[in-house]
Amino acid sequence: MADAEGEFVEYVSARLPSLHRTAFLMCGDAHLADDVVQQTITALYVNWRRVSRVDNVDAYVHRMLVHKLVDEKRLSWAKVRLFGAVPESPRTPVTPHDEVAERDSVVGALARLSRGQRTVLVLRFLCDLSLADTAAAMGCSEGNVKAQTSRALAAVRQVLDVAEMSGRSTR
Repeated sequence: MADAEGEFVEYVSARLPSLHRTAFLMCGDAHLADDVVQQTITALYVNWRRVSRVDNVDAYVHRMLVHKLVDEKRLSWAKVRLFGAVPESPRTPVTPHDEVAERDSVVGALARLSRGQRTVLVLRFLCDLSLADTAAAMGCSEGNVKAQTSRALAAVRQVLDVAEMSGRSTR
């Protein structure tokens, strides 16, 4: 029992930053990403003995993460969120050529995609999952993953090109 718990702690400790980054890129909200990762880790702990015996634990956990995010989005209408003030809109970076501005523009471009397109790009390119593993995590065919990837990359390129062109015109 203690050995299984130690394996779980070791696995989660090694993967936590990656899981949080993946969740954030899929949903675009750091607080929601924290919640989804916590729910995923809790479900993983409950089922660790079974999950630790599968061939590809990482793919299984990514699939759990996707399902938790879908559940969170599906059930979010039932939650009430109270704010003391209207949230501020995101500010435009002062220097568009530094690393932070580039990261923000990529995250912004991802935010404009549909949930499926955003998920496929995050799993394929940021989590380095194979085509088959991505299809398994999303519960769809490899052809669907290819089509979603193609459309998503075209949309991201278009958004980034427009942002780049608008950045050049202000100089």
